[in-house]
Amino acid sequence: MILQGKRALITGSTSGIGLAVARALKAEGAEVLLSGLGDPDAIAALCDELEARHLSGDLSQRDGVEAMMDAAGPVDVLVNNAGIQHVAPIEEFPPEKWDAIIALNLTAAFDTSRLAVPHMKQAGWGRIINIASAHSLTASPFKSAYVSAKHGLAGLTKTVALELATCGVTANCISPGYVWTP
Repeated sequence: MILQGKRALITGSTSGIGLAVARALKAEGAEVLLSGLGDPDAIAALCDELEARHLSGDLSQRDGVEAMMDAAGPVDVLVNNAGIQHVAPIEEFPPEKWDAIIALNLTAAFDTSRLAVPHMKQAGWGRIINIASAHSLTASPFKSAYVSAKHGLAGLTKTVALELATCGVTANCISPGYVWTP
């Protein structure tokens, strides 16, 4: 129970990788805060299972991120996992889809990190884990916004890790391959 007494916020945690991470953190003793979309009854069942709170909010909007972080309170472990994608050739890629993908997949991680770091620095301990994708390491066609956001997330992670290296706070990026998420 190495995370006893620690609060963990996991975005995109109502299914897939995020839910698996939430379960693993709970198994290590963390207080778990879920954030994600889905059927309200299913989310309530997850909250019961994990003895967790669900924090709602539109993470593609800065005020939604700020409201979620206010509701969370001080966070010791932050897992940025929320993400979306759209597939289209660049000449057909809708600018509003670009904006939405960059906002959720990159800007939300910047904002959650920015807001979580003061407590982590004060505590002398914190963990930021950004779930990127194999697309943070390479590119593929028709995913201009997704690949750009995931490359940006890897760069953000490296920068945050360097800035916080002497504070007891770590930042790491995980870049999994394809995962089927129901």
